[in-house]
Amino acid sequence: MKIRVGSGYDVHAFAEGRPLLLGGVNIPHICGLEGHSDADVLLHAVTDALLGALALGDIGMHFPDTDPKWKGANSADLLTEVVHMVNDRGWSVVNVDATVVAEEPKLRPHISNIRERMAALLHLDPDDVSVKATTSEQMGFVGRKEGIVAHATALLESDS
Repeated sequence: MKIRVGSGYDVHAFAEGRPLLLGGVNIPHICGLEGHSDADVLLHAVTDALLGALALGDIGMHFPDTDPKWKGANSADLLTEVVHMVNDRGWSVVNVDATVVAEEPKLRPHISNIRERMAALLHLDPDDVSVKATTSEQMGFVGRKEGIVAHATALLESDS
């Protein structure tokens, strides 16, 4: 058996008039995140982790913000496409571990729904998807409530 590990990181600033999507779940908040797509910072980090494990670059290489085709794209669709890339190359996702860094909104009430949604997108059991939330202790742009950061790690395996 072969294994590969990938890491992902993404950041988006808050923007008024947009829904806040995290992990494919709509989170009630006064604003969403700015981005060319739906700006789901958590799914973007997970997508980058999978691409990194495959040594295929990052989300911007595959879904560039310079291409109008991806304007307003659903990040769940982008992740689904990358999961197909993983499987088409003979790999399977074993687990994902992610951390969201945000002062607001408080994410604890939403973690279970986020894990379930991400597990469905990744074709995993929710027990194989870890999502944690923390703050930056009021430091930096996250601490000033200007945006959200997400980190993710993914483990892939192959029998070949």
